[in-house]
Amino acid sequence: MTQIPLAERLRPKDLDEFVGQGHLLNQDKILNTLLDRGTIPSLILWGPPGCGKTTLARIFARRVEANFVSFSAVLSGVKELRVVINDAKENTKYNGPHTILFVDEIHRFNKAQQDAFLPHVESGLITLIGATTENPSFEIIPPLLSRCRVLVLNPLDKEALDAILNRALTDTEMGLGRLELSVEPEARECLIQRSDGDGRT
Repeated sequence: MTQIPLAERLRPKDLDEFVGQGHLLNQDKILNTLLDRGTIPSLILWGPPGCGKTTLARIFARRVEANFVSFSAVLSGVKELRVVINDAKENTKYNGPHTILFVDEIHRFNKAQQDAFLPHVESGLITLIGATTENPSFEIIPPLLSRCRVLVLNPLDKEALDAILNRALTDTEMGLGRLELSVEPEARECLIQRSDGDGRT
């Protein structure tokens, strides 16, 4: 357990634990409405590092009971995508769970690689959730962008970062609670300021 980074150990597993992004997650906002329906469309999550893009994708998959496949645009290509697509077809064939394909740093895929997603997103075989720190209008090909909803995530505000710090200090199971640490107000302010809206920092 101690070898797993603190940020990963504290990663929220449900929306009840998630902090920030109230413009998307508050009771009457778009994501809660979609989740209440039990379905998630293909999405592009656009926001800075550490604002919750990967965490939200995982929570979405868990809420709609989908098969979550994480795919890195830095490490993977069309060859690996074919394997994911074949697995998704097998799941569909045998009435298995729907596949949500999460693509981190989707802007790093070139046009041809992005084209490979199109028929499978269009047919509904997979639900694509792409995460990017870059403006999707410039980095995602128009045909793929037109089949996704773009959600803009903000850097975490002071209140959200303070909540994350409190959880890290008090959670005895996944955090540092057993050490009974405390943080002086000046140090707390410094940590929050230096994190620059990034929950992992």
